[in-house]
Amino acid sequence: MQSTQAARSKLPVPARYGMAVAFVASALLLSLALRVPFGNPFWFFFSVAVIATTWLAGRGPGWVAVGLSTMAALYFFIPPFNSFSVKPPDFPFFLTFVACELVANLIISWRTQTEESLRRARDELEVRVAERTSELKNANDALLQQMEEQRRTEEALQKTQSELARVVRITTIGELTASIAHEVNQPLAAIVANADACVAWLGLQSPDLVEARAAAERTIQGATRASEVITRIRSLISKAAPDRTLVQLNEIIEESVALAESQASRNDVSVELNLAPGLPRLPGDRIQLQQVILNLMLNGIESMSGVAARPRRLLIRSFAQQPDGITVAIEDQGIGVSAENMARLFEPFFTTRSQGIGMGLAISRSIIEAHGGRLWAESTVNQGSIFQFTLPVGSGSSK
Repeated sequence: MQSTQAARSKLPVPARYGMAVAFVASALLLSLALRVPFGNPFWFFFSVAVIATTWLAGRGPGWVAVGLSTMAALYFFIPPFNSFSVKPPDFPFFLTFVACELVANLIISWRTQTEESLRRARDELEVRVAERTSELKNANDALLQQMEEQRRTEEALQKTQSELARVVRITTIGELTASIAHEVNQPLAAIVANADACVAWLGLQSPDLVEARAAAERTIQGATRASEVITRIRSLISKAAPDRTLVQLNEIIEESVALAESQASRNDVSVELNLAPGLPRLPGDRIQLQQVILNLMLNGIESMSGVAARPRRLLIRSFAQQPDGITVAIEDQGIGVSAENMARLFEPFFTTRSQGIGMGLAISRSIIEAHGGRLWAESTVNQGSIFQFTLPVGSGSSK
């Protein structure tokens, strides 16, 4: 079909109409040659000529072939011969012949036109498919590029967040210098006292080896405690990667209280603990969770620094949260947070503290959410605030 249409479109107009004349002339010669032996079969060859012309040359030359065939049949094969007149008895036959030629031309024209329309529709469809394929390829390439950019952005964001968390930890440690000194000085003083006692017991005329041994053991315990304090402080400041292990949340709270003890004392704040016993262990990063609790405690302590009309009390509670979680609540008796500031409390770089950098609460929330939990706050102006977070127990086991 395509080859026929392509050949037809390449033929010049005179050649196509010349084809109509040639086919009709060939049909006339064959009909004249075969008229006597086969009983005047002229109509068959003229129909073939019309069909071939319409098929190969198009509708216009086909109509020319119809006209030439009609004139040839009228002149050579319908009485009176060699004349273009028609006798009344032969008129129905002549009309039938013309009708057959017209129908043949119309059918072949309709078929070729239909095939041409189908070919154009198929070509247009192929073009549209190619265009759509190109669009989809471009969209896919753009999507891949966007995904790669998003991956790089997320990596940069995680790196920046890690750096900010480290800055907050260092800032926290700066505020807790006195507490650190207190924590370290206590075991060091105990070491010195126990070492002196050990020497004294050994310096007696009759050395008391039992007491000396006990003093030496207490010296070892004090040194171990001092080492643990230093290790804990270095871990809090360091740029160490998160380490998810099974942790006991009450222990982390007690360690954080020890670190913030000096800060609370300087602000005349009493820290009260109400920790539910027997809480299950949960998977988490000990240093990150300690950072969250320290930050919330320091916020509560500072919010009570200007309070004089009521006791400065910081209450820390832990309790089981149904169905499988643990909730920690840190309640202060401070100045509270206004509704306007409460709406922005966890936004990065937003702070109500005079010397804050506005990242503590934002990073604390991101840490809790990274552990699969939730951090939120409730506050009443001039009455205090409650910061709470819930962590899932997961596969933690009871201690």
